Amino acid sequence: MVLFMVSCVSRKGVVYFQPKDKKSDIESVQIKESYVSKIQPGDILSIEVFSLSSEANQMFNVFPEGQMMQSQNQNNSSTELTAPVGSLVDKDGTVTLPLAGKIKLMGLNTKDASDTITKRLGKYLMQPTVNVRILNFKISVFGEVTKPSVYTISNERITIPEALSLAGDLTIYGKRRNVLLIREENGIREFKRIDLTRRDFFDSSYYYLRPNDIVYVEPSRGKVISSGTAIVILPTIISSISLLILGYYYYHVTK
Repeated sequence: MVLFMVSCVSRKGVVYFQPKDKKSDIESVQIKESYVSKIQPGDILSIEVFSLSSEANQMFNVFPEGQMMQSQNQNNSSTELTAPVGSLVDKDGTVTLPLAGKIKLMGLNTKDASDTITKRLGKYLMQPTVNVRILNFKISVFGEVTKPSVYTISNERITIPEALSLAGDLTIYGKRRNVLLIREENGIREFKRIDLTRRDFFDSSYYYLRPNDIVYVEPSRGKVISSGTAIVILPTIISSISLLILGYYYYHVTK
């Protein structure tokens, strides 16, 4: 009975994205500009260059075809961290390419980076086409979720609900009102608490995850009570109370 009373969870604490006004059947909000990932030092980029010259294409695209495909189609649910094949962005935010030399890409999105490289290579190649992708965009989801893991994101954009869906959603013991987001940016580690039961969470600047973000779902008090430690302690407490009652009864009867 004690376990049941402690672990009981109200419906209000489980339902996601609850509206402020429950009387309204339809609610609409203005969608803010979605997050666009920017290239940072330490990123690994896939830079594909194509032009009218097959010789030049071979010079730039030095990765074996099978190896490149394996890098682009990593299993999102895999816990094995394999280094993707690509060009590393130096600490000064640059990459080095044949003919073009060093090109600064830090702070650019992949489209702007493609345009920058295309413009530089236009001096040497005939009608070049450049495709840039970030290969090491990954997030971590663990705690009270069905499939905790490190997930690699191929489209360079993901929201917290999408990340939790990849992880199989929260278990019944997960705290939906107190999900912890850990983010490192510009030399600062930030800890943000998020309430998934509130619909205004969609307007939060933390709705979109960024590379290397960590999402941790804390266990509820019911999970702690039902853990192995509590299961061992509870019978001991009950036994002690029973002994006290029996002792009290025996003392008064014999007296």
